[in-house]
Amino acid sequence: MIHSTLLPTSNFTNPLQFPTKKTNPQFKSSVSNTKTDVGYNLIHTQTNQNPHKPINLQSLGFCKCGRRHFLESIASTVLHTSLPSLASGLEPDSASMEMLKKIHPPRPDWYEEFYASVLNNSMKEYESEVAVYKSQLFDKLRGQAKEVLEIGIGTGPNLKYYASDASMVFGIDPNKKMEKYARGAADAAGLSPENFKFVQAVGEALPLDDASVDAVIGTLVLCSVKDVHETLQEVKRVLKPGGLYLFVEHVAAKDQTSQRLLQRILDPLQQLLADGCHLTRETGKYISEAGFSSVDSNTGYISSALFINPHLYGIAQK
Repeated sequence: MIHSTLLPTSNFTNPLQFPTKKTNPQFKSSVSNTKTDVGYNLIHTQTNQNPHKPINLQSLGFCKCGRRHFLESIASTVLHTSLPSLASGLEPDSASMEMLKKIHPPRPDWYEEFYASVLNNSMKEYESEVAVYKSQLFDKLRGQAKEVLEIGIGTGPNLKYYASDASMVFGIDPNKKMEKYARGAADAAGLSPENFKFVQAVGEALPLDDASVDAVIGTLVLCSVKDVHETLQEVKRVLKPGGLYLFVEHVAAKDQTSQRLLQRILDPLQQLLADGCHLTRETGKYISEAGFSSVDSNTGYISSALFINPHLYGIAQK
C-alpha cells in the first residue's frame, strides 16, 4: 500500500492513457498479451454455471404415481433454488487467523487507527488522478461479476466503481480499523450492509472456498504482502473458472537505472513508513508466471510520483 507522505500529487493530461515517459520493456516482456490501452480487448468472464436438471426419480425405480410426481417436483424446486454462495458465510478459519498473526502481528489500536485515518484522508488526490484508468478497468466487470473479493480493501476507494453492480462484496484487510471507512465507502456506493462483508485477514490465506467468487480486485496491495507468489495462488484458488483478477500496482523500475538505484536506497525506509510497502518488486513478472490463462496489462508513469514508478495495470483471467 502506498503511504500518502511518499506519493506527491500529480495531474494527468491525456484522458486515454497514463502519462508516459519511456515505457518500461521489462514489464512488457514479462506479461503476455500486452495491449497499449487497458480498455482495448480486455478479457471477459465467461458464464460457467449450468442450470441443474430435475432428478428423474422414475429412473431410480419410483412408481408412476402421484407421490412420484410430488417428490420429483420437490427435488427439482430445491435444486433450482438460489442457494447462498459458498463464500457468503465468509469467516476467518484457524489457518487464516494463524497466517494473520504471523504476517501482521497485533499492533496498538492507536497505530492501526492512525494509519487508517491517514490513508482515508490523504489519498484523495491520487485517486482522482487515476479515476479515468480505473473506470476503464472496472467497466469490464459490468454484468460479469456478482460476487467480488477485494484484497487489501483499505478504506474502500475502489467500491464506487463496482459495488452497485455486485450482489455481494467481500473485503479483506489485515488492519481491522479500515472497516469503518470501507463500510462508509460501500454505503456511499449503494451497497447495502448485508451485501458487504469485511474480514481481517491477509492475502496469503484467504478465508474463502475454492472457486467462490467471480472477480478478485487488488490495487496497490502486492507491494506490501509478505509473499506475492502465495497471494496470487490464493487469488486463483478462490476465483471461479473464467473469473477475473483486476490489478493496479506500482512496480520496480528498470534495472541499472538511476531510478532503480534510488528505489533500492529508499526501500527500507518505505517499508518502515508505508506498512511494509516494497519499491523494488517485479510484480509484473510474478503475475505473468502465476498460471493465469491470460494476462492483459500495460505500464505507465505517474509524472510526479518520483520513485514510485512505473505502474502496472490490467486484467488476468483464470
